[in-house]
Amino acid sequence: MDLHINSTKQLANGVEMPRIGLGVYKMTEPDIALNAITTAIDAGYRHIDTASLYANEKEVGEAVRNSSVARNDIFITTKVWNSDQGYDQTLKAFEKSLELLGLDHIDLYLTHWPVKETFVDTYRAIERLYEEKLIRATGVSNHQQHHLEAIAVKANVKPMVNQIECHPRLTQFDLREYCAEQGIAVTSWSPLARGGLLNEPTLQRISDKYGKSPAQTIIRWHLQHDLIVIPKSVTPTRIAENIDVFDFELTFEDMKNIDSLNLNERTGADPDNFNFN
Repeated sequence: MDLHINSTKQLANGVEMPRIGLGVYKMTEPDIALNAITTAIDAGYRHIDTASLYANEKEVGEAVRNSSVARNDIFITTKVWNSDQGYDQTLKAFEKSLELLGLDHIDLYLTHWPVKETFVDTYRAIERLYEEKLIRATGVSNHQQHHLEAIAVKANVKPMVNQIECHPRLTQFDLREYCAEQGIAVTSWSPLARGGLLNEPTLQRISDKYGKSPAQTIIRWHLQHDLIVIPKSVTPTRIAENIDVFDFELTFEDMKNIDSLNLNERTGADPDNFNFN
């Protein structure tokens, strides 16, 4: 796989999604969020991942509009929160997100979590937004195989992306394999396990070999597994470091050694055991 800073993953409908983006979860201070997003765009990021829950869609839109980079060259993902799910509610939530972002379309719109009673209807609404060309791609987040199968029974268009927690402690191999079979791209959230792997000896040893940081090694591992990855940081040096991962390549052995760190260990909630209120 030829990976470079402008590498994209082609989604099922032909849309090109940048393989690396900035996650903006917990960036709730407007000035901090705006500075981080602006720094990321200046560093070469062309994908920003937000959500209505994050309360920073306004800052994402502002950073994009103020950038010298053309709107069509920046890929924006946002998500409908659990309390706004259901068919009609999702359409209303989308309108609010679009207004906050100050954009005329969103590149990718996701169901944030599979709320048992509503996730199928929520995805039907996302399909409608796609039909109306208000979004360029459809998707979901935190959906297990059985959620995707339930959607497939009623959907005319399969989700094109599933954003899931994924990192060397939670490799999600079976779910990733299923998504690959179905033509669903996978985005890794919490790709660095919330910083919990940065002192892991195996990762330190591999990183030293390449003269890279453990964070860079982990991000490269995601990319070589054909995953889209959205590390988050508000620190300019780390934002720059996290995208500086295209001048080395992990060997097959290194990839397998990192794979072997899996403990099926989550840093976030389990989609099948989650309080959706």
